[in-house]
Amino acid sequence: MTREEATSRDESTIPLPTLTVALLPIIFTMGLMIFQIVAFEEFVPHVPLALSIAFTGALGWYRGIRWWRMENGLYHVVHIGLQSVAILITVGMIIGTWILSGTVPLLIYYGLLLITPELFLLTAMILSAVVSMAVGTSWGTVGTVGLALVGIGEGLGVPMALTGGAIVSGAFFGDKMSPLSDTTNLAPAVTGTNLFSHIRNMMATSVPALIIAGAAYWAIGFGYAGTELEAGRIETILAGLEAQFTLHPVLLLPAVVVMALAMSRFPVLPTLFTGALTGAVMAVLVQGADVTTVVTVMQDGFVSDTGVDSVDELLSTGGIQSMMWTISLVLIALAFGGMLEQMRSIEAILNAIIQRVRGRFSLFAASTGSAAGTNLISGDPYLSIALPGRMFAPVYRGQGQSTLNLSRSIEEGGTMINPLVPWGAGGAFTAGALGIPTLVYAPFAIVCWLSPLIGLLFATRGWFMPQAGEAELQSWQENHEAIMVGSGVVNSADLDPEELERAFDRYRRR
Repeated sequence: MTREEATSRDESTIPLPTLTVALLPIIFTMGLMIFQIVAFEEFVPHVPLALSIAFTGALGWYRGIRWWRMENGLYHVVHIGLQSVAILITVGMIIGTWILSGTVPLLIYYGLLLITPELFLLTAMILSAVVSMAVGTSWGTVGTVGLALVGIGEGLGVPMALTGGAIVSGAFFGDKMSPLSDTTNLAPAVTGTNLFSHIRNMMATSVPALIIAGAAYWAIGFGYAGTELEAGRIETILAGLEAQFTLHPVLLLPAVVVMALAMSRFPVLPTLFTGALTGAVMAVLVQGADVTTVVTVMQDGFVSDTGVDSVDELLSTGGIQSMMWTISLVLIALAFGGMLEQMRSIEAILNAIIQRVRGRFSLFAASTGSAAGTNLISGDPYLSIALPGRMFAPVYRGQGQSTLNLSRSIEEGGTMINPLVPWGAGGAFTAGALGIPTLVYAPFAIVCWLSPLIGLLFATRGWFMPQAGEAELQSWQENHEAIMVGSGVVNSADLDPEELERAFDRYRRR
């Protein structure tokens, strides 16, 4: 018997753990992280997560799960997340070449000339949202335009926590609403809904959150109106940038190329890599860098020497190596999620939640909370969308609700919450790219936490919560029939609707 056959055979022999057992690895992990913060006054989640993998493995072994099976599950989830790792590596190269070429310094230069402090936060949010919607990736936006905005905010005297919050709000709003985004395509795929119907339904919560956040950033911005001290700081930064870089509008070409390719629906990795290469070409042609310097910057990042400490600290970054802290965290968090999936811990927790669902609000809150909880457990935005999406779809259908409500719910708890989790892929990347700790900018990422809250408010009133229409009901029926016949649960000649529904319920509980 091959290992694959054995895995398939063992699939049904692993019992679902009790809720207490399912929660043990999570309690152990949180306990280690709290101990680390209290004992060492720092937060580095790598080692607690690694120890939690070992704890989960020992618990699985105690429950009779073979190690090779848990190891296969671990590698499987890591494999699913390798695209994120590839994006991180590519964004690291982009940051390095776009600084060396002068693209990021030029954006900072123009921003300091054109943007006033009172409108900076609002502008940062809108610009990040527009770029993220165009390119379909929050990470690419944060690592390029976001980095430039941090430099502008530094020059204008705006606290980095506020700047980071505005950037994250805009970038992840755009990621959530873009038809080019991978998570925006994943949510309707796992719930069986239409992509553009899914995007239209998300506008009900996302647009009000963006408007409220914009008003808040606008109001806060007036507390940072220009002063003589800030004007002097801006002049010093502008002079430092002019001394180190040749600044010319042609340096906007890398950004234009990336946006054009993304809007032409090129895959994200080739698009980002082309952006890195375009930045490298600009560095050679405009800044006079040699090929050796370009390759070194792609690998190790750029070292700034403007003579302005704040700017040098900001621009001395980029390169593949700058992403390794984040990449290692993402891989360990994914591995932990894979172990929990093999233990069936996440499934047991979701089942316990589903059994307590009674009405419309409790269902929406449960699916949103489950997506957010999966984020907290695994740190993976894809897992936080895929698992609750699969588990809750039959429950939404059972209540006659459109699964558009579910796809919106898991995006609220998945896409929007991930950048607020320090060990989450989005949170770790943003902190590394911007140099702002996750827990510092998270309270000011207004759109990210307000959008789920608006969704919960609407669920209490039944607003923007569509019931399943005739077309959706017909689609479910056809899918049920295909599942029943394909699995041998019912005969294709005997498809009485009531019996079919009972058979589907039996099949779902298997």
